[in-house]
Amino acid sequence: MSAADILDILHPLSDAEIAKHSQRFFKTGPGEYGEGDIFLGIRVPVLRKQIKALRQEALCDVLQLLQSPFHEARLLALLLLVDRFERGDAELKQQVFTAYLAHTEHINNWDLVDASAHKIVGAYVQDKSREVLYELAVSDSVWQRRIGIIATFWFIKDDDFKDALALALILGHDHHDLIHKAVGWALREVGNRQRTVMEDYLIQHYATMPRTMLRYAIEKLPQSRRQEYLKGKI
Repeated sequence: MSAADILDILHPLSDAEIAKHSQRFFKTGPGEYGEGDIFLGIRVPVLRKQIKALRQEALCDVLQLLQSPFHEARLLALLLLVDRFERGDAELKQQVFTAYLAHTEHINNWDLVDASAHKIVGAYVQDKSREVLYELAVSDSVWQRRIGIIATFWFIKDDDFKDALALALILGHDHHDLIHKAVGWALREVGNRQRTVMEDYLIQHYATMPRTMLRYAIEKLPQSRRQEYLKGKI
């Protein structure tokens, strides 16, 4: 089945009102981070229901779908790549990982990154060199930088925090709000596993990190402790 055939399946599932809301929510206006993105108006659970019927499609067709101008088509392609990676042998995992990194220009909104980066990039490099994460973290592309930090969520769940903290330091003064949020989220997840590790990092860096990053990082702390950070009283 070609990418065009898959789009023929998706179009009847679209909803104009959902699409209109998504255009605003994902900041598709002039000068915004999602400028020019086009939405069909399909909820994520509806897309996930298509995976079983499409999981045998050729990798080339899935990658062609990833190049679609429609946001939901790209998201479905990424969900199919995650499914293929999780079910694949070592050779297929390598193919999916390589293809993913070769198509990051189409993984171009935060939800697309967050649905896939840790499950493909993080999972693949877990027992290999993680140098690619550091290369992504210094990319000119905000989406590649976000892929780098979100990939570390795969390690965080196993109490492996080294790369998350190292990338947080590299990205600590990034200019983009979406990176502030992603780094803060990663730090919060570290804190959910081991609060002392997160706080050791924050005590050193909270005074100079972007406010949004700090707010995301301390979100799960007790109110009194959050106020100490926000008022600079640590």
